[in-house]
Amino acid sequence: MPQAGSKSWSCICAALALLLLLAVPGVPAAAEEDAATEIRAALTQWTEDFNAGRTDKVCDLFAKDARADVAGAAERDYTAICDVLTRSLNDKTRHYSYAKDIKEVLVFGDVAVVRLVWTLTIKEKDGSTIESIEPGMDIFRKQHGSWKIIRYMAYER
Repeated sequence: MPQAGSKSWSCICAALALLLLLAVPGVPAAAEEDAATEIRAALTQWTEDFNAGRTDKVCDLFAKDARADVAGAAERDYTAICDVLTRSLNDKTRHYSYAKDIKEVLVFGDVAVVRLVWTLTIKEKDGSTIESIEPGMDIFRKQHGSWKIIRYMAYER
């Protein structure tokens, strides 16, 4: 039998530790689960704010250093993102609304990646409707106690 402190004993302990790690399924840390819940709540709040036309709230989800890549548009910074959102909400000839389908939230410390699909519905004054389905990816960073989008990409399906 190997003696405590011997090389063979260390190898046996290391092998047992490895087996235990492989045998126990990985469980997301409570902090990661909490962060994912906070991010989902922030996206829900943003959707409610946008759909209610709250121009004073629609920029709250974005970090001041945010960058956006949307298919067919120039790269947007925070100011341009907010401008597009507020102009849409102030457009009296159309009504804009969003629905979200969050596919996945992956949390890595103070950074998170969200894979989701936005459905934008635009109702024209004449009653016609335009619908755009936009898969995308949002990258969040926790800043000053809240999760903010620092980068996002979207394209029309």
